[in-house]
Amino acid sequence: MSDAAFVARLHGAVGGLPAAEWDALTDGGNPFVSHAFLAAMEESGSVGDGSGWTPVPITVTGPDGRLAAALPAYLKQHSQGEYVFDHAWADAWHRAGGAYYPKLQIAVPFTPATGPRLLTPHPELAPALIAASESICRDNGLSSAHATFIEPAQVHLFEEAGWLLREDIQFHWENRDYASFDAFLEALSSRKRKDIRKEREKAQEGVEIRTLTGEALREEHWDAFWAFYQDTGARKWGHPYLTREAFSLLGQTMADRILLVLAYMDGRPVAGALNFIGSEALYGRYWGAVVDKPFLHFELCYYQAIDAAIALGLSRVEAGAQGGHKLARGYEPVRTISAHYIVHEGLRAAIADYLEQERAGIAGDQLLLDGRTPFRKA
Repeated sequence: MSDAAFVARLHGAVGGLPAAEWDALTDGGNPFVSHAFLAAMEESGSVGDGSGWTPVPITVTGPDGRLAAALPAYLKQHSQGEYVFDHAWADAWHRAGGAYYPKLQIAVPFTPATGPRLLTPHPELAPALIAASESICRDNGLSSAHATFIEPAQVHLFEEAGWLLREDIQFHWENRDYASFDAFLEALSSRKRKDIRKEREKAQEGVEIRTLTGEALREEHWDAFWAFYQDTGARKWGHPYLTREAFSLLGQTMADRILLVLAYMDGRPVAGALNFIGSEALYGRYWGAVVDKPFLHFELCYYQAIDAAIALGLSRVEAGAQGGHKLARGYEPVRTISAHYIVHEGLRAAIADYLEQERAGIAGDQLLLDGRTPFRKA
């Protein structure tokens, strides 16, 4: 950096950095950029050796030697667990004789939730973090750097630095000051309102639903949820991203920011959904079941999340990546943004052309989806 009073450094783990200093770089609203969450990913072996995610957090220290800014960053040997798909870019570059991997990923592992990526209470240091990530790519022969699911307030910083922007669509539930789930239903068309009530009734037949947070979370609950998570992970990704130890560590270090919804039949847990609590949003992350019961997925992941968000006074529910079926359940299309620094000018030009065409398609999809929401039309 040009100012000798500040020093940029590359580290081997978030867990080795002072937790209080790291957390002081954020407003505490997003649970996934917290020291506890990122360190749990490392300590549990979910990232690190053999995972293709090598932690390389970038920090800037001030004149007092304390952290003044940071990036959660990883060297990636593949494109799994990112939810912003660049496999076609990698294939094209390999066919052209280039090496796309390793690349630098500025993200929270396995977490398609929008949040801050430039962690600092000092806005003037944000460009230095971006410049540091660019230097790491150039100095170490990396093909690219990718910042995914960037909060809207930080997008312009990457754009001003010349990074390529990419858009996608998720489905979020917006809390319009609803006093209850029934109040939310009143905002829907009559047919959709009836459909959801029928779904909830069928999902809850013979089922006891328990919501757990804080001290109520115990190892027996994580044992049950691990079985659900393994089943979903094996079907969706081939193998689960998180280790069993990750859930125990998260339960130990951030239980008050976790909401676990479990379904019981005949006293036995048969399905569950894991959520994280932010200052403004409830983030749905993982779901699984060992029974096939109609509408139970919708009940645990979407309707129970709405109930919880209303009770907690949160402004929205972010239910994860993809899933057009969320639209009929009152979740609305919202754009997400990623930013991409491509070292090679030829590859950059090709990707820029591709993104321009992709943006037109995303815009068209958004218009179509906006017209298909279940809310009553004016």
